[in-house]
Amino acid sequence: MTIFLLTPNCSLLARKSVKELMEKFIKEDQIVAIKVLHRGSTSEERASLENRFAREVNMMSRVHHNNLVKFIGACKDPLMVIVTELLPGMSLRKYLMSIRPKPLDLHLAINFALDIARAMDWLHANGIIHRDLKPDNLLLTANQESVKLADFGLAREESVTEMMTAETGTYRWMAPELYSTVTLRQGEKKHYNNKVDVYSFGIVLWELLTNRMPFEGMSNLQAAYAAAFKQERPRIPDDISPDLAFVIQSCWVEDPNLRPSFSQIIRMLNAFLFTLSPQSSNGTITEFSARNKGKFAFLRQLFSLKRLKN
Repeated sequence: MTIFLLTPNCSLLARKSVKELMEKFIKEDQIVAIKVLHRGSTSEERASLENRFAREVNMMSRVHHNNLVKFIGACKDPLMVIVTELLPGMSLRKYLMSIRPKPLDLHLAINFALDIARAMDWLHANGIIHRDLKPDNLLLTANQESVKLADFGLAREESVTEMMTAETGTYRWMAPELYSTVTLRQGEKKHYNNKVDVYSFGIVLWELLTNRMPFEGMSNLQAAYAAAFKQERPRIPDDISPDLAFVIQSCWVEDPNLRPSFSQIIRMLNAFLFTLSPQSSNGTITEFSARNKGKFAFLRQLFSLKRLKN
């Protein structure tokens, strides 16, 4: 099929109307997801939204990974449209709510976390900050055994010198450095890096292991204030493994420089996964030998030494 991509100067290589695109997909018996973006009501707003559309399409078209929703094409006129694969499963948010208060199976929770970490590691390796990592933007595959990251609407290319818009994302999952000690004006710029995604991942991992809403009982603004100005974090239940608690707490420490990279997170989660045996017939989980458990302890010690050095 024809792929409709934006060139660097934001002109379309091929122009098709939404109707033509739909007819093409129907004819080829291809089920897709179509995201329609509004153009705005003023010329200023229109220019901003068109730039955001071009940026989103450019990033989606150049990063390909098994845990990223597959980009198919885009159309600029008469509507701004982005076409991606359609995952028949629901969002991770809906899935967690459908089984709440029952927690996820531990193996499944860790495998979901690894899927997310791999997707984020690939984005960061390509210089992209997602800035809106949360369960709503994580979609389950048809067999509900894997997740893929979607929605690059707030994603940006990371630059050392560039100042980026603060207060970007969703409050309960936003890193505290996206705020300042004084309330930021709308659209104010400040420096931050890809470790904002690591903080968000820490909140998501906590959700995967608890199946609870972060900062329960608080409004979105109250949650943001508690995290940014009172250094509060969701409480980690006592029944969560100390190794997993360490990963979560490492991700949401106040100082972004002390948070692990996603490649380190992947190694720690894999090391923990290796300490678990396959489930027995009655669903209980047994542990492997102390030698396998030692793999995680070694990684944990290395990371702790790095934090002490800093």
